[in-house]
Amino acid sequence: MGFSVRVAAIAVHLLLCSCLTAPAGEMTSSLLIGNGRIDIMIEGTSLDLPTKDILRWVKSAAESVTAYYGRFPVPQVSIRITPFQGRGVRNGMTFGDRGSRITIHVGNKTSSSDLTSDWMLTHEMVHLAFPSVDEKHHWIEEGIATYVEPIARIQAGNLKAEQMWFDLFRDMPQGLPQAGDRGLDHTHTWGRTYWGGALFCLLADVEIRRQTNNAKGLENALRGILDAGGDIRKEWNLEDALRIGDRAVGVSVLQPLYTKMKDKPVRVDLDSLWMQLGVRSDGASVHLDDSATLSSIRRAITAGEFGTARHSPPSKPFAVFAGQAVGSP
Repeated sequence: MGFSVRVAAIAVHLLLCSCLTAPAGEMTSSLLIGNGRIDIMIEGTSLDLPTKDILRWVKSAAESVTAYYGRFPVPQVSIRITPFQGRGVRNGMTFGDRGSRITIHVGNKTSSSDLTSDWMLTHEMVHLAFPSVDEKHHWIEEGIATYVEPIARIQAGNLKAEQMWFDLFRDMPQGLPQAGDRGLDHTHTWGRTYWGGALFCLLADVEIRRQTNNAKGLENALRGILDAGGDIRKEWNLEDALRIGDRAVGVSVLQPLYTKMKDKPVRVDLDSLWMQLGVRSDGASVHLDDSATLSSIRRAITAGEFGTARHSPPSKPFAVFAGQAVGSP
């Protein structure tokens, strides 16, 4: 079933929430996506944005994650939005204790277009779809969120593939090992945690697709982990999670790659990888070469399991806050 059909079947609904349950100065609503419920709490009333734009932002991020994983990752998540003086989105954090929770800050001068281009809320929602692991493996949690976020947005029609590959070409070198590196489990710099983890994901995605003739990818491995119960509310051993991921795709890639990269620096020839994938950049733009050796793998990474990018149909959010309707049913 195509994504647009599945989204229509999922039917995104906004629920009526009682204002009696919200503290003074806080507005609440709930969003249903399939079997997942998102409870949204907005602190205060200082945001210049219409509430319907906040809801559309949350809905867009949730649809992106649903596109990649085939369903919303957890039955329920609470999102607390805290305003700050300024513009933009910052300080996103996701927790799995005491239920799934996300906290995120939105500037009081943030525009609707700022939210449309935001990546952070999708990044935080991706965290919901992987089990909590030991602190030394934090790189896998951040690496998955960094790598999957733009792919999920592309599959939901919220980002262009060219933008993703341009960003990866520019930023992935930050994940390469530097002097004194001791492997992903023992080098906790910002670059190795976020982009080193993302590099692990890219290498795994390409290798899974090589070994399965492009029939499976990292997406299928991560879905397998999630379907086995591995979401953020659970504490798992990382090697157990990787074993389940390998089983889901039918080839052994995640475990051997982890063994290779966990305790020592591994040299990755990014220039050669980009050439094979058909990603060319002059620093200002990107050109995608469909005649490159691995161009079919590059296209499959962003197309997802159905072979073409998936787009969700537009819908109008509806909510009631303290008895006041926002949007239209």
